[in-house]
Amino acid sequence: MQMESLTPSYLPSAHDGSGTAWQPASVHGPMWMWMRGGWELMAHGVIYVDYNQQGGPRGGGKAESVNVAMLMEQHRLGRGTILFREMFSAESLTSPHPGFPELFQTGETYHGKGLVDHQHPHNVFAELAMLYMLPLTEKVSWEFYGGPSAEPAIGPVTYIHRASAAELPLAPLGHHLQDSTHTSFGVITTGFVIDRIKLEASAFNGREPNEERWSIQLAALDSWSGRAIVAPAANWTAQYSIGRLERPEALEPGSQFRQTASVEYNRPLAGGNWATTLLWGRVHKIATDTTLNSYLLESTLNFRERNYAFSRLELVDKDELFPQAPVHPVYRIGAYTFGGVRDLIHDHAWQLGLGADVTFYSKPAVLDSAYGDHPVSFQIFLRMRPGNSNHGHH
Repeated sequence: MQMESLTPSYLPSAHDGSGTAWQPASVHGPMWMWMRGGWELMAHGVIYVDYNQQGGPRGGGKAESVNVAMLMEQHRLGRGTILFREMFSAESLTSPHPGFPELFQTGETYHGKGLVDHQHPHNVFAELAMLYMLPLTEKVSWEFYGGPSAEPAIGPVTYIHRASAAELPLAPLGHHLQDSTHTSFGVITTGFVIDRIKLEASAFNGREPNEERWSIQLAALDSWSGRAIVAPAANWTAQYSIGRLERPEALEPGSQFRQTASVEYNRPLAGGNWATTLLWGRVHKIATDTTLNSYLLESTLNFRERNYAFSRLELVDKDELFPQAPVHPVYRIGAYTFGGVRDLIHDHAWQLGLGADVTFYSKPAVLDSAYGDHPVSFQIFLRMRPGNSNHGHH
């Protein structure tokens, strides 16, 4: 079906991004769509059922499920369009105690202690938000977005929705330097789309979610961010953003500045698609005067319809690997993931794929006693999601 929208066809669609972030206009993610009483209804998501084996002395194996589901409802409102979006996750049930094993990953807490070598489960209410777009002239539109669980205007499209990460179950190691604000409990964003450029700013609650994954933890909107995004062509987007997050870490005093810059490229192919993201994220912790950088290059190639090859290459600064230590030095970690998926079922309704990936690491030699000389991690998984959509927007 042809999606009714006030977005020009050369601009990215709100249906394929996250928050108010843009993926290239040529990205059309898998989803189901219906029309009911003037409403356009959309649903998409993914379920991974996998065995995750992390290598080295601090690794371990676990059967688990990464999963997310999103609903969207769109309707005309006056001269504009209103879009409601709800995203849910059952990961607190499908990977409890304390989350997904992932070497060198840090961020958030479990039983009052900092999570290390684990990725936290996502919240049940990962997004409850509304987006309103109002055209002011032929090439200028006003944007208003917000909700009790939403994503402020900072960072790229979060990895959960990025086309370049569509086949990778685990979060990037740089998640908390790049796009961890994708679930913030209290967000208001406004801005303008001027031809192919979007300028926007947010006020939001910068505190990370606590361990009660089923609750919405509202607090003062005392953090801020600003972002500029450009979509020069249907296959390209780029963004730069900056923000100040007030007391984001539960176990760390003080606030932080965050900067990100990214370029996303997407190219539809005969019988497939190629999506790539290049991303830089930086956090400056004000209380300790510590600066952490992260660099990411990830790419997913879909070829002959049923086949996928993917990779994620990262360099990330980590200072939370030993939270009980009296000092917290910064270590530069490299993670290099390669994998593939083959769809066993591939039609307009469903995609069921069998996949695997392997990750190699680089690290300072001083970490050998804790992580081993050459740890190697791998996953084997089944991936289920809706079939490919042919929707467009005009």
